[in-house]
Amino acid sequence: MIRASEVICRFMDDIVSHEFEQSRMHIPMGIESYMKQHGVTREEACDELNKQIVKAWKDINKESLIATQVPMLVARIVLNSTLNVLCRDGDEYTHVGKLMKDLIVWMLRDPMSM
Repeated sequence: MIRASEVICRFMDDIVSHEFEQSRMHIPMGIESYMKQHGVTREEACDELNKQIVKAWKDINKESLIATQVPMLVARIVLNSTLNVLCRDGDEYTHVGKLMKDLIVWMLRDPMSM
């Protein structure tokens, strides 16, 4: 489940931040690597990454059916919230905005007791 979550976060971030990262001459991303390795267009590479994201969600759903030490509700809330914040309306991880700053302040000011 952790590996699938990593795939989802990484590929979603690659898709939404590809053009910005290219303009910064940043390290090659998943999209660029896939394009070069398979000789495809950006759109085709994004399609493939989206297929991998769907596969990762299927893996998470499959794992959700197996009992674990971590309550599934907690795992889903954390995963869905993280993805929603980081990739919903752009690349909040790279371009930290008011939403991310407010969430960090909220988590540090009012931590959840365990």
